[in-house]
Amino acid sequence: MTKAKAPAKPVPIRVLIAKPGLDGHDRGAKVVARALRDAGMEVIYAGLRQTPEEIVRAALEEDVDLIGLSILSGAHMALIPRVLALLKKNHAGTIPVFAGGIIPDEDARRLRAAGVRAIFGPGASLEEIVTTANALARSAA
Repeated sequence: MTKAKAPAKPVPIRVLIAKPGLDGHDRGAKVVARALRDAGMEVIYAGLRQTPEEIVRAALEEDVDLIGLSILSGAHMALIPRVLALLKKNHAGTIPVFAGGIIPDEDARRLRAAGVRAIFGPGASLEEIVTTANALARSAA
């Protein structure tokens, strides 16, 4: 008689949440990180004042499925494209990136065209962020 194998436990989605640049306000990033964790994801919070190089290095070292960037400083058009470029340079351009913060509509269009997969502004629901993060991670798998 052979034993039936137990179904394999699903591997949790690994997501890096980071605050690029000199922005010192991380309340929203922490709220999103907690919501993603509560939804069953493994969250790596990189913390405040991260350079694009530090963010990409952490994403590669942690083997993440998804990167979330929170930025309120207005430097999104310099920092986020740099993260995308460094991911491509390091052969990790397939890792989906989403962003949140104060990003004007025109800049959001340009960032999406550059490769950002989703952008959340003030008032975005945590449910929408979690649903989108799940979908982005599944689409990259």
